[in-house]
Amino acid sequence: MEPNSLDELYQIYVKDIYAYLRSLCHDHYLAEDLMQETFYRAYLYLENCREDKIKPWLFRVAYNAFVDHTRKAKRSISTDADYFNRLAHPDTTENTLLRQERLEEIALSVDRLPERQRHALMLHEMHGMSYLEAAEIMEIGLSQYKILIFRARQKLREAERRRNLGE
Repeated sequence: MEPNSLDELYQIYVKDIYAYLRSLCHDHYLAEDLMQETFYRAYLYLENCREDKIKPWLFRVAYNAFVDHTRKAKRSISTDADYFNRLAHPDTTENTLLRQERLEEIALSVDRLPERQRHALMLHEMHGMSYLEAAEIMEIGLSQYKILIFRARQKLREAERRRNLGE
């Protein structure tokens, strides 16, 4: 379905953009503000985007809005794993608790990654972007993006190994 207006574009992508921004800033209200900024910028420059590249372009606009805010605020992102805690689980048995604890461990490990590695991982794993789309959003080369993803996964494996060894 191709969006014919900004309103349709908003309806199609608002949830994805919000989830992405929420994963970057860990703050519901800031994510909403940045989402509005993203669609405002989209309104200003939508005619410059090819229809087959709208989703990656919107993610890049959202990422740039986040980076602009971070630079202006000159502070680090808080590490709040609340997003992962609210993920729905189909069953209510003991497995739910174990899965929730596991998600909290993963969220903490992801939050401890360097910022660019975390962004690279989130774009691909959580938001389904291809490596090329994610590299374009982050405005880096494909090989540099692959290195970021490799190092992020390597650090997560190392954190998992340490947890399993009880370190």
